[in-house]
Amino acid sequence: MSRIPARDGPRATLSEASLSAFLAAFYAKVRQDDLIGPVFARAIPDAAWPAHLAVIRDFWSSVLLKSGRYKGNPFGKHLALGTLEPVHFTRWLGLFEQTAGETFEPETAAALVERAHRIGDSLKAGLFFRPEAAPGEGA
Repeated sequence: MSRIPARDGPRATLSEASLSAFLAAFYAKVRQDDLIGPVFARAIPDAAWPAHLAVIRDFWSSVLLKSGRYKGNPFGKHLALGTLEPVHFTRWLGLFEQTAGETFEPETAAALVERAHRIGDSLKAGLFFRPEAAPGEGA
């Protein structure tokens, strides 16, 4: 069984337990962040965070561990917010990368970060790409 060590100790391998601990640490940072914390606070009341984290765990477990537990629509959820900008994704990915590096072995952290970037790029393409915009606008 993996454990999440202190920053200076050995890093964890990927498992349901280490993924859960990583996501808890990561979203604690997200919620405290000056830029993206308010976006999450508007969308998810404090009392709803345990249930939201369970959904997030299911999503990442499905993506990374092939558990198949997640059955939702992440694009639709992000689209419904209506307030997201590319800078929010940049900050989210920066915190994700930082926390992954603190939590996991380097190869595992790199794989998680790479997957997060691909998912983020896909979401950004759907949310922000506007082919009808004049050159220099949108995209």
